[in-house]
Amino acid sequence: MILPNNNAIRHIRNERLLTIKKDYRGNKTINGRFANGDDLYIPKFSNVLRWQLSRNPQRNEKKQDNFVPAVQAGSAFIESDKDMVVWLGHCSFFIRLGGVTFLTDPIFFDLPMVPRKVSLPCPPEHLRNINFLLLSHGHRDHLDKKTIRTAFAHNPQLKALVPLRAGDLLRGIDPQLPYQEAGWYQKFDLVPGEVEVYFMPAAHWHRRGLSDINKVLWGSFVLRTPTTSIFFAGDSAIGPHFEAIEDLLGPMDVCLMPVGAYKPTFLMSKSHMNPHEAVKAYNLLHGGTFIPMHYGTYDLSDEPPGEPVRLLRQVAAGGMLQGLKIPAIGEPVLLQELQ
Repeated sequence: MILPNNNAIRHIRNERLLTIKKDYRGNKTINGRFANGDDLYIPKFSNVLRWQLSRNPQRNEKKQDNFVPAVQAGSAFIESDKDMVVWLGHCSFFIRLGGVTFLTDPIFFDLPMVPRKVSLPCPPEHLRNINFLLLSHGHRDHLDKKTIRTAFAHNPQLKALVPLRAGDLLRGIDPQLPYQEAGWYQKFDLVPGEVEVYFMPAAHWHRRGLSDINKVLWGSFVLRTPTTSIFFAGDSAIGPHFEAIEDLLGPMDVCLMPVGAYKPTFLMSKSHMNPHEAVKAYNLLHGGTFIPMHYGTYDLSDEPPGEPVRLLRQVAAGGMLQGLKIPAIGEPVLLQELQ
């Protein structure tokens, strides 16, 4: 791709927040669109058309694969005072760290034309006493209007921690929801106590409408206390940013890693990881516990629904993934037990 002249290139960040990477000027934009590092990535419509018109080579295998994640019903984890991670399906987690509670990329309902395949562990209105929403990017399976309105209605104290320029999306959902935007390598300053939250890189892209491609940033999160670091990858392709994150913030005790929606490769490889790539990223992060996400909840791609879990277990059996943990939806993973 030929880049426009330098007059169209800017670097932006939230100037009120701390930037932890030395000499980092902010996220690069080209003609107002965010880049992945130095490169402007715009998915090709021809690849989408190719996908729609081609036959999935795993079509029969996928039809015969009835895998759905197990669900541990109940909401007792909401009332607990223990630090924990609870998968709610897709990339949605309930996290309690240092007594502060978070929801990551929450989506509780069907997507347009894509039904949810597996239930939540409890009704959405039971998810109360949540302090922060962590929204990694603006794709509709990560930033869902109905879910955000539902969460805010039952958590009036809620604040959102979001990427640069995502505030306009939130104002369109509920103008009363407080939020703070950050660029890559920036530390949010709204979180109380000893809990630190950083917005970190990812290799992805943005689009919700016809003309807004890459006008909102995307990224990942690190949640950290003096004793525990949790990495939430959001959506990302494999890339050098994982090593950069570890260089700045050290080994990650818990890695919440996307492992689904990776086929066909020609369409997905620039924005998602397959299980082998997710394990490589986890090893670059010097990860402790690996918890997979972005699989089993919605049918978004060509691989059979149970394939990500099968591949992860094979990799773990081969000794390349020491800390694999595959919880049921709603099953608390107690951080104290992972130490």
